[in-house]
Amino acid sequence: MSLLSLAMTPCVIMDRTTAPDGYGGYTKQWSEGAPIDAAIVKDESTEGLTAQAAGVTALYTITTKKAVNLQYHDVIKRLSDGKIFRIKTDGDDNATPNVATLNMRNVRAEEWELTDE
Repeated sequence: MSLLSLAMTPCVIMDRTTAPDGYGGYTKQWSEGAPIDAAIVKDESTEGLTAQAAGVTALYTITTKKAVNLQYHDVIKRLSDGKIFRIKTDGDDNATPNVATLNMRNVRAEEWELTDE
């Protein structure tokens, strides 16, 4: 068992759906989708802490296996505490090469609240 797999925690990808509201409009609802494992680490760098002090939400690095390709504005939920993260980069941009023995992909994310936006 690798250190990376030990750092993984169960999460789910959140799916947003729309449904008629009965008045000619629609409502947006969030539901739990596919389960994934992810290592989620808060950005404690000087730049990250300075950004947080300036009012930017907390930033995180999320590491998954390469088969999990999170994209910009995807939303995931960590099951252990229910914390929600919105992805801020594309998973296509940062994965280990196919010849590497590491099987991982990184994205950046922010803490987020589920909204109807």
